Amino acid sequence: MEGGLIRLTLALAIAIFAAPAFAESNSTGPIVNLGYARYRGYHDANFDLNIWKGVRYASPPVGKLRWQAPQPPLFNNSRVTIAVDPPPMCPQTGAFGTPTIYGFNSGPGNEDCLYLNVYAPPNAKKLPVFMWIHGGGNSVFGASLYDPSALINTNNNSFIAVMIQYRLGAFGYLASPEIKAKGVLNAGLLDQRFAMEWVKQHISKFGGNGNNVTIGGESSGAGSVMHHALAYGGNETNLFNNIIAASPWAPPLYRFDDGFPTANYDAFADLVGCDAGTTSELKNRSDVFDCLVSTDTATLQNASGLVSTTRGYFGSFAFGPVIDDDYIRGLPSKQLLSGHVAGKRILVGNNGNEGVPLTNPEVSTANAYSRFISNTFPKFTVEDRRELDYIYQISQSEPGNNGSRYDTLGDQGPTALTVSEMATGLQQSVFNIAAESLFDCPAQWLAEAFSCGANNNNSLQAWKYQYSVTPAYHGADLTAYFSIGADTPNADFSHAFQKIWGNFIVSGSPVISMADATAGLSNAATPADGGGSIYWPAYTLAAPYQMDLNTTGETPPYYYVRNGSGIVNTFRLVNATSWEGGRGARCEFWRDVAPRVPF
Repeated sequence: MEGGLIRLTLALAIAIFAAPAFAESNSTGPIVNLGYARYRGYHDANFDLNIWKGVRYASPPVGKLRWQAPQPPLFNNSRVTIAVDPPPMCPQTGAFGTPTIYGFNSGPGNEDCLYLNVYAPPNAKKLPVFMWIHGGGNSVFGASLYDPSALINTNNNSFIAVMIQYRLGAFGYLASPEIKAKGVLNAGLLDQRFAMEWVKQHISKFGGNGNNVTIGGESSGAGSVMHHALAYGGNETNLFNNIIAASPWAPPLYRFDDGFPTANYDAFADLVGCDAGTTSELKNRSDVFDCLVSTDTATLQNASGLVSTTRGYFGSFAFGPVIDDDYIRGLPSKQLLSGHVAGKRILVGNNGNEGVPLTNPEVSTANAYSRFISNTFPKFTVEDRRELDYIYQISQSEPGNNGSRYDTLGDQGPTALTVSEMATGLQQSVFNIAAESLFDCPAQWLAEAFSCGANNNNSLQAWKYQYSVTPAYHGADLTAYFSIGADTPNADFSHAFQKIWGNFIVSGSPVISMADATAGLSNAATPADGGGSIYWPAYTLAAPYQMDLNTTGETPPYYYVRNGSGIVNTFRLVNATSWEGGRGARCEFWRDVAPRVPF
């Protein structure tokens, strides 16, 4: 498969891990004075943007600041820092079993990595701000792998983008009672929040409006965005207005003192040589934390990678957010049902084939399926398992994975329960179970939580979409809004998609003109409002509509051609709950069993 994740892998291979250089102020390039430091960026004439890379937003989280809350940067205003090279990436922690071609592999990084990149039009004044939280399982990737220049340009340079980094793997998400007692839990999430506070305080110096901020992310980045909307019980309201959540990832969320995170803590400490012992022993051993803090970074990075690649099931990441009874107070599925969220508007979407590549691709027999479900959902009751098999029509799924593959239409004919371009039979059942439980249903729950009238709040608004352009596997949409010069998806689709995001960032609505949606081609298709714009009503519980964003190159349902001549945009307004044979009802199942997943 080709697409966004593979391109990100190539970018990872050439990423620069050196800290920004220093130079005197007689160089050329725009200078910004942040009070604590001055940075000189550069002007990109191709996009007419001023760019600063490697702007420090917090002190290095090293030494005694490991597993502590982020702290303000030290004062360093005596000279100008040259901000033209990518900042050092955080230590990379891969996932068990995932093919390295997708980029989820461990790699050396620099703990001193709390930097961000800023992209601003020259002479900007009080422009809206888009702050991006990258994905990668809370474990890999970095800010400089995502270039928003084309996204900004497509929208007439009408907003500023800030791409942030945050602590990953064990450095950002190590959890245990001792971490809570002597440090902070969810350090990676707190880094992200600290970056939001930095935007609030400093973005005006780049020409941005700190009171008009959209936070966005993809995959675990979108999952992080969800947690920020739910933070402190949903009572945080002054750091962002809008949310973009692309393929929000909601893996099992444990309490900090649960067996899963504490076992990973024990394994991590043992690998480092701090001898954590059992969980019960750990609670009485305050020296373990001090030992970890004093250990060299290479040893810690190696242990973080080893824990992730040797514990858990296929595609798992050992380290992620936990319920800490403060920032995260409960399961997202429950809080989203209550409608207690921060922010005003959300644009939330998922991809047509989210189950790939983070799901085991070798589940084609009844025995393999049974093992997969038992390992993935160990707390399921017999009744849970019976209902799962019933609603996913497992008894009707053919063993194997050798049938004709094609993308389903979503609202007619075969459904994702049995076939996709990725798989057929039991293997497709597994892909679809993973897609819906981890990505599709969290997206639906977010849309419902932000629906006008949810929790008697008529100020909320939500819009929902599906990215359906083949192959539409998880992460394939990244090329549509970030890659420059990509040929998949085609240019007309990328233009429309970027306009959708940009219009939401700038005006709070994803509704774009018919001209932008169709590129003026008469055979392109999209619902029209009669006034020159596409018809895309907000998502509500009574009218749960989403926009299916696709292109057409051949007679449906075979959508294999996605570049070359004759490709046109095909957008359709569809019912999200009846989509793919009743996805809404299956999401109700996942909400019912959420305490036993848990999420």
